[in-house]
Amino acid sequence: MLTLQNFISPEREICTEHALYYQTEGAVGFSQSKGCYLMPRGSRINFGTYFNLFNLGNWNRGCQLDSLFAELTGSGKVEIRVQLALPTLSGEVVYSEVVDLEASRPHLIDLSEFAGAGTGAGTGHDAYLGDGVLWVELLALGDEVTVTGGRFATDTQPAAWPHLAVSITTFKREKDVRRTVERLEGFLKDTPHQDNISVQVVDNGKSAEIPNSAKVTSYPNSNLGGAGGFARGLLEAEKGGYSHCLFMDDDASFHMENIARSYMFLALAKAQNTAIAGAMINNTHKWAMWESGAYFDGSCHPLYNGTDLRELDDVIEMALVSSSRPQPETLYGGWWFFAFPIAQVRHHPFPFFVRGDDISFSLANDFKIFTLNGVVSFQDDFTEKESAQTLYLDLRNHLMHHLVFEKLQRSAWGTAKIALRFMMRSMLRFKYDSAEAQLLAWQDVMQGPEFFDRNIDMSERRARIKALISDEAWVAAPPQPPQERHRFSRMPRRLRHYFGIWSLNGHLIPFWSLLGDHKTLDIGDRGLVLPAFGSAELTYYNTRRDKCYTVRQSKQKFFSLAWRMITTFRDFQRNYSALQASYRKGYEAMTQRSYWQRVLAEDLSPEEHAPEDLAAKGSPPSP
Repeated sequence: MLTLQNFISPEREICTEHALYYQTEGAVGFSQSKGCYLMPRGSRINFGTYFNLFNLGNWNRGCQLDSLFAELTGSGKVEIRVQLALPTLSGEVVYSEVVDLEASRPHLIDLSEFAGAGTGAGTGHDAYLGDGVLWVELLALGDEVTVTGGRFATDTQPAAWPHLAVSITTFKREKDVRRTVERLEGFLKDTPHQDNISVQVVDNGKSAEIPNSAKVTSYPNSNLGGAGGFARGLLEAEKGGYSHCLFMDDDASFHMENIARSYMFLALAKAQNTAIAGAMINNTHKWAMWESGAYFDGSCHPLYNGTDLRELDDVIEMALVSSSRPQPETLYGGWWFFAFPIAQVRHHPFPFFVRGDDISFSLANDFKIFTLNGVVSFQDDFTEKESAQTLYLDLRNHLMHHLVFEKLQRSAWGTAKIALRFMMRSMLRFKYDSAEAQLLAWQDVMQGPEFFDRNIDMSERRARIKALISDEAWVAAPPQPPQERHRFSRMPRRLRHYFGIWSLNGHLIPFWSLLGDHKTLDIGDRGLVLPAFGSAELTYYNTRRDKCYTVRQSKQKFFSLAWRMITTFRDFQRNYSALQASYRKGYEAMTQRSYWQRVLAEDLSPEEHAPEDLAAKGSPPSP
């Protein structure tokens, strides 16, 4: 049989929030070194968790399953229950047996009645059987029960096995990428699909020194950011004849089961354009979902953000909703983990450098995107990474997406509101350095798509933005935090909100620097506006509280920025139609294979150059 998904156990390097893997009643023990569970008589273990439940809805809707089995390995007498939860209906036990587990013989449970169900066929209760989620529970009846593993499996065979290129883009994270490659090589030695999966490392820093092997190929590459790195990875995957490509970050921490589950889903996929978007959890709180897929409309909207993955009811609700409701039209997958069929690619990455390239790629190509529980990467908190430069990059892509894609089309005012909102969020928090960078981003977008071509390596803009930063640079935190002053922040939340809006957080009040609060805020409040309301001085601390910076209200900076923002809006509105037409034409030209073959001509081998590009080597096309 073919394994659809294995039971996953906590790993110290990845995540040790045990409630995300299993939940217990009684004195159940877990051996990290052996990866097994020890259960005394009367104890229970429940695998209905984020990493180990089986989402029938997604597998049945996305894949051809003619059969389905659960399999358990271990020793000792147990009661095994398989639970089924359905949308809008109460859960039920669909299998309950007392079994003597034997170490030498896995116990097999036939769940084929649920395979392929729930797709609209049938009537009544049976029509919903395949829309739910399944999970396994065990009750120890013997004096000592050992559980060594489990899986969900099928005997359905794919029409063809995918050939998957795992493409990692890295820049100056030598230790991280070497460890990731080491783990991938270990995984590929054990997976039954090792002949169909290879790893390619696109080294934008030309410093990782990853040795080539039978399964790993390193490609030194010019530093054109994530967009350039993944564009190179896609070119190499196409050249290598792979059917699918998996884009992955160099610093992502993840279980190798990510690849195993995704590979099987792609192998059994019904639709040729099936793609897998990995979820993301940040390292600050590994029990909370950051996003399991996201959609774009004016801004990024992460799905299921904040879901407590320790709570079974919340996990089941997230799984049922993700499989039973229509996906947003502008759903996209982050490139920390995104697997897709190469034959369905109509547009290669746009040269954003970083930020927005993954959104654009999903919007421009007709992928049918699925998420799978447990297919997730752990990343550093995005709030911690926020800077004037990342805010510059974010605003650029937010504006450009609305200029390019018809499904996101807005009026000039509707698009300009995005830039106005971005800048006001910064200015109300006294982050004038960030607002200056965001104004620059808006003005750069107004230069047309040729700007991205001319600044493909971002070297000049990165230097210019770095020179802008005076107040928002992290410095070593002092031994004692600054003296705080609280007056207006003691207002009720709603009153403080309206006060902050109508006074522009004190910018319209004379002598506010003498009246407003002095506050210290943690990293979780750094990206929020409300905690800043009522203040004249704000000190932000990082997660470890060993670095901080202080910003203060400046009416001169605020109104200078506001005036330039108004004049920029006037020019934007005047030229909006021509700018939109230019971007739609330019996007088409700059997301073709030939564009990247030309741009990366110095890095590619001669046979990879498009014949028509050789004469124009080093001269990117004018959109």
